[in-house]
Amino acid sequence: MALGDKLISLRKKSGLSQEEVAEKLGVSRQTISKWETNQTVPELIKAKLLSQLYNVSYDYLISGSDISGDVTSIEMIVDEIDWTSAWSKKYPILASYQSIQGINNYSEKISNLYDEFKKEFDFNDQDTVLVLKDILYQKYKMSKKKDK
Repeated sequence: MALGDKLISLRKKSGLSQEEVAEKLGVSRQTISKWETNQTVPELIKAKLLSQLYNVSYDYLISGSDISGDVTSIEMIVDEIDWTSAWSKKYPILASYQSIQGINNYSEKISNLYDEFKKEFDFNDQDTVLVLKDILYQKYKMSKKKDK
C-alpha cells in the first residue's frame, strides 16, 4: 500500500480531519493533502510524528507494503503502539484517570504489588503483566455475571 493510502486510512481510523492532523503536526492542510495523494512525502521528523499520532511504528508507516503474515513484524508494531492512547478513544477514562485525586496512591500500591508478584513467582515483566491482567479480567467477568 502506498504511503498516501496508509495516511488516509490511518487518519480516518483516528477520526481526524486533514485540518486537525495539519494543526497537530504544524503544517498546512494542503501539505497533508499532498502526502495523502502521493504528490510529496513527509520529512523524516514529520513521518515520525505521524507514526506517533496514529499509534503505528515508523517502519510500518514508511514501508512499501502492508503488514505481511510475518509474525515478527506484527509483534514489533504491536509493541510500539501506545495502547493507552489507542484505547482511550473507545474508553475515555484511560485518557483522564491520571488526573483523579488520590489515583497516585493506588498506582503506587499496584506498582508495589507488581514488584512483589514478579519476585515471588520469578516472572519476567511480560509474564507478570499478562498474569496480573488475566487475574483482573477474571474478576471483571465475575463482576459482570453478578450484575446480570
